Amino acid sequence: MWKVKELPLKDAKLITMPAFADARGTFVKTFHETILKEAGIDFQLKESYFSLSKKDVIRGMHFQLPPHHHSKIVFCPQGAILDVIVDLRKNSPTYGQNYAHELSAENHLAYFIPEGFAHGFKSLTDDAITYYLVSSEYSQAHDTGVRYDSIDFDWGVVNPIVSDRDMGFGGMGEFESVF
Repeated sequence: MWKVKELPLKDAKLITMPAFADARGTFVKTFHETILKEAGIDFQLKESYFSLSKKDVIRGMHFQLPPHHHSKIVFCPQGAILDVIVDLRKNSPTYGQNYAHELSAENHLAYFIPEGFAHGFKSLTDDAITYYLVSSEYSQAHDTGVRYDSIDFDWGVVNPIVSDRDMGFGGMGEFESVF
């Protein structure tokens, strides 16, 4: 059964995806437009992709700038991640605030991340898959982020594995929101 829960950050939601298990394994439904729309998530799928990460990899904090900004539905069908979002919408009552929750193959949880949020995660297991459903197509010219260690969040890892690209982002304090 689908469950959609409001998160402390305005307009962000935590989704429990229905899962069915039997002797063969597990079946998980990851998207149902009508049910999500009834829960206040009006989402148009334009692109999907996934990443495979080793334990203690941190990816983020990513977003796309207008006019290619997007909302996302993110889940973890293999392994586990600590998924983190930050509200970048300057007129939002939760601007600059972050929220984190574990998403895993075991708990069948997903985030709905509205437009104007940064997103990142830390892999809690080896070979964790993070799957993204996205409402816009990728635009390299509009793809950017803020440094993961500038969002006032304790990632709980001493030596994370972080890409040079992600380390090159400016800090949250330097970002002038266009959202």
